[in-house]
Amino acid sequence: MAEEPGRSRAERPATRADGPHESSEAEGPRELSDLRVLRALAQPRRQQMLQHLTVHGPATSATLARALGLNTGATSYHLRELARYGFVEETRGSGHGRERWWRAVPGDRRFPPRSRQSPEMRLVMDELNRLSYAADLELFAQLQRERSRGQERPDASSTRITTGTGIDASTGTATGISTGTRTGPSPAEWADALPCSRGTIRLTLPELREFFEEYIALLNRYKRSDADTPDGARTVLTRFLAFPAPAASSAPSSDNRKESEPS
Repeated sequence: MAEEPGRSRAERPATRADGPHESSEAEGPRELSDLRVLRALAQPRRQQMLQHLTVHGPATSATLARALGLNTGATSYHLRELARYGFVEETRGSGHGRERWWRAVPGDRRFPPRSRQSPEMRLVMDELNRLSYAADLELFAQLQRERSRGQERPDASSTRITTGTGIDASTGTATGISTGTRTGPSPAEWADALPCSRGTIRLTLPELREFFEEYIALLNRYKRSDADTPDGARTVLTRFLAFPAPAASSAPSSDNRKESEPS
């Protein structure tokens, strides 16, 4: 999902009397337990719009419409709904006239554990997770295609980086994205920069929770303003997923083993 740290209050107005308002920094995690808010967030087009705003930065409803193949009426409506629940807000843009620019509101948004979710909430969480993971896989597949073609993203030499974190639905997945526009290293250098780690550790439940919070703290160490973002930075998407290994299955019977042996 497209969540980052920051303050997010449900049904907060998107603007103030003195013009566009940008939320302040986070005071801590916020649990989203209102089914109305979760349903608003789990709408597929809104998820697409949030992802675009998170990865590419502020945009107008017309910009989002062109990028996502929607009409401006639809994007305007979805932006208002997202703003109603504090997921986006108006910001100062680079356009002219009466253009309204929107940005994704940072926020360490967390969800109730599955044991505290109602059947209706579980359905919404399952859909939210499905949309989030599908979007992540598509982003990674796009990167793989660009690398295999020897191409680089359009923002390769002048790139954005956002630092932030969020928690993905009932699974405890953390997302981290960071933001700023800077001149970056060569495409070849970025093509080599794909850190990946797979491993196993043995933890108690309290240790797993502590491990997760330490990961969030690590991401927050790199959260900084545009002015403090160094040259060469670009958008880096991070994902964290930890889950218990499946219970060991019973050993196959001797008949099954005999059938699998080569003759």
